[in-house]
Amino acid sequence: MNRKTAVIILNWNGRKLLEQFLPALIKNTPGEEADIIVADNGSTDDSLPFLEQSYPSVRIIRMDKNYGFAEGYNKALAQLNDEYVVLLNSDVEVTENWLTTAIDYLENHPEVTALQPKILSYGDRSSFEYAGACGGFLDIYGYPFCRGRIFNTIEKDSGQYDRETEVLWASGACLFIRREDYLEAGGLDAHFFAHQEEIDLCWRLRARGKKIICLPQSAVYHVGGATLKMEHPRKTFLNFRNNLLMLYKNLPDKYYSGVMQCRILTDSLAALQFLVSGYPANAFSVVKAHWDFAKQKKNYKAVRRENLEKSKVDLPAGIFKISLLWEYYIKRNRDYRSLQY
Repeated sequence: MNRKTAVIILNWNGRKLLEQFLPALIKNTPGEEADIIVADNGSTDDSLPFLEQSYPSVRIIRMDKNYGFAEGYNKALAQLNDEYVVLLNSDVEVTENWLTTAIDYLENHPEVTALQPKILSYGDRSSFEYAGACGGFLDIYGYPFCRGRIFNTIEKDSGQYDRETEVLWASGACLFIRREDYLEAGGLDAHFFAHQEEIDLCWRLRARGKKIICLPQSAVYHVGGATLKMEHPRKTFLNFRNNLLMLYKNLPDKYYSGVMQCRILTDSLAALQFLVSGYPANAFSVVKAHWDFAKQKKNYKAVRRENLEKSKVDLPAGIFKISLLWEYYIKRNRDYRSLQY
């Protein structure tokens, strides 16, 4: 059988995660349907000797240094010719039929360019997992949320989101995508390095008329936070800086100025909250993110122009014209179903 799918794990010094999660992946990924590939970001541990000895059937793509999540995947996909690719985090446990269910759906729905499965917590299997839950959205100010997760409030999975639905973004923890569409849209933004690059890519795809869904009939379990802890200042910097860049790259003129004025206020409040909570390094990371964004804007003028020229809609479906901060903190709406949009 002609293999149409490549399942790609990006690895950096992740021997323990590979040892823990590769067995389930190999067991539940029929070899005649997909190749399993580890793209190694210049690891210095014993990841590669371990793979060569224990899993010789797993293909290895070697890179000379750590290019980060975004450019690491870009470089890996440039070496493939598969019709479908799956970007899979190394800390994800897949389930039976996880791949077949999703690829069959893409085969039968050519209008869908990308999808994600239901993503549940590895540590609490009755709950959704932060990074993607059951499909992602944004509010008008750029704050991401999901069916099953708003900010740090994570819902239990009781089947409430088991209907497939269109979403704005699919999680990079387990992202099925047509390789041709990935490349045509420019792939992941290498400057992001890590965090929110998949949201940026999906925004581009959705604005250009592509369809992205969450398919809960396929499910995986994600550890989450295995590389940078939630409170790590580096993660704070990347999340805030990348989110601002994403807004600049994609948000139409009629929304941009007002949104950015609000973001200066809300991000200042976030920095103050970090400071009074005893996290001064995180507070400085928010300030640093705005400094870096101001420096980088000039490098993105042509990118912004291209994105807006290629957009078929002002705001893709999945961007809610609400303030998530207002809904969550003032109106106390803490789950997806309570949002008014």
